[in-house]
Amino acid sequence: MNRKKNFFAGPSVLPMEVLEEMRDQMVDYKGIGLSMIEASHRGGTFEDMYHECLGLLRELMGIPENYRVFFLGGGATLQFAMIPMNFLRPTTVADYIKSGTWANKATSDAKKIGDVHVYYDGTENKFTSLPKASTVHPSANSSYLYLCSNETIGGIEWQDWPETGDVPLIADMSSDLLSRPVPVEKFSMIYGGVQKNLGPAGATLIILRDDMLNRQNTNLPAYLDYKLHAEDDGLYNTPPVFSIWGVKLVLEWIKRNGGAEGMARRAMLKSSLIYDVIDQSNGFFRSPVDPTYRSKMNICFRLPTEALEEKFLAETKSAGMLGLKGHRSVGGLRASVYNALPVEDVQALADLMKEFNRING
Repeated sequence: MNRKKNFFAGPSVLPMEVLEEMRDQMVDYKGIGLSMIEASHRGGTFEDMYHECLGLLRELMGIPENYRVFFLGGGATLQFAMIPMNFLRPTTVADYIKSGTWANKATSDAKKIGDVHVYYDGTENKFTSLPKASTVHPSANSSYLYLCSNETIGGIEWQDWPETGDVPLIADMSSDLLSRPVPVEKFSMIYGGVQKNLGPAGATLIILRDDMLNRQNTNLPAYLDYKLHAEDDGLYNTPPVFSIWGVKLVLEWIKRNGGAEGMARRAMLKSSLIYDVIDQSNGFFRSPVDPTYRSKMNICFRLPTEALEEKFLAETKSAGMLGLKGHRSVGGLRASVYNALPVEDVQALADLMKEFNRING
């Protein structure tokens, strides 16, 4: 089969060996006579796989024992509302850093639930930069400080983290989970949709420090109550079985390939291949992002004209490359180079960019 080179921002590329393993076990999972996605979520077959998955997450991310780890449905978007519903207490504010599309959506939902203080708003610079982490200090009456670690649409990524003292730090890490080591202990909550780096779409990973369960608001509907999910390891209701199974297989692949440190090396190599072409093109390719905060996952760039961008996209499509059109809200071009994307595919894009520059520059 002639596999395409997949630069989509999500759902995104999965390791070939994981896809093959899922194919081989789809009908008969480890000889039990059933598929994993047919097995009861209350039975040993699923529960064994599930707890292996949670154990791998703890190992690969270095998650301390005083954190709960589980999965929910509803995508990261559901968390935009769940977080303030649970943790934005009356008479307090929540600090939000508006860094781009996803943080902005979270801010908008939180404002419908309680008082929000916009600590930083990147509107003026068109969401191409971030505040220096060491300068970020939450409000005195803050219930939590919220940020998005990597904005897929704008291509900006936090390189270090604010120190928030006793104020909980909450992060949406949907698009850079396990692409690099993260000091989990700095965060009270980390969450993210798994469909970028960790598996098939459908599951949202929740990593929640125990003490947050004592900060919750009360009288929440059942599914929107973190405590209810935490007490049952995320199995209060039927979990997204297929997605979780995929995550477990991807985590095994990550472990075989060097863990978080190995993924960080891959991310640096792949993103550098593209950024080097951009920076050495004498302005033919242009990155709109502050170099200090360039994402290693989502590389946004422009050409001198939209006509050239359309021509470039046509050539990438002819070369078997998909997903390079920028998001409709910002235009331009975007290469998402998540964990599973082979280095060879990124090199092929870099080579095509150089040749396109030579002919059209």
